[in-house]
Amino acid sequence: MADIAAGRLRTDDNLQGGVEEIYFFNYVAGAFTVTANVATAIDSGLTAVYKYEIQGDGNTFTESNVVDKKTGTSVNTQTLVAQLKQVNSATNVELDKLLQGRNSAVYKDSNDQYRWIALKGFNVTSTGELVTGGARADFNGYNVTLVAEQKGYSPSLDASTVTALLALVA
Repeated sequence: MADIAAGRLRTDDNLQGGVEEIYFFNYVAGAFTVTANVATAIDSGLTAVYKYEIQGDGNTFTESNVVDKKTGTSVNTQTLVAQLKQVNSATNVELDKLLQGRNSAVYKDSNDQYRWIALKGFNVTSTGELVTGGARADFNGYNVTLVAEQKGYSPSLDASTVTALLALVA
């Protein structure tokens, strides 16, 4: 059993929702060193990161932590939803790899916060949907939903770890 040990002060009223960038990478066990839910260093095995720039209101991240006291289990389900504009052959190939492979990611939200998600890889059913729409103003691109399960909430990255991550962008 865990005892609470801290309160929480009022937060900034100027926060924004949404995901702005996603940095995918091939799974590396222990890709980051985490202390008190903050990633403070990158493992040397992580050598390449692939940036996906996204825009619009359809890009979200949700974490749902469910604790079952009867069984003593805790499962945190992470769901990343991204809309990638414009259908093209190169993206078709990469999305196939992303959906079928074992990958992790860091996302940057609209408040310039970076969080490491899918610590053990996106390991639950994930989907990619190619959409062309019917009218001129309809969305043309990909709706991608990636799901992972892990024990706790996703760790944030400290400033030096963000700098090191960005240096690995291929």
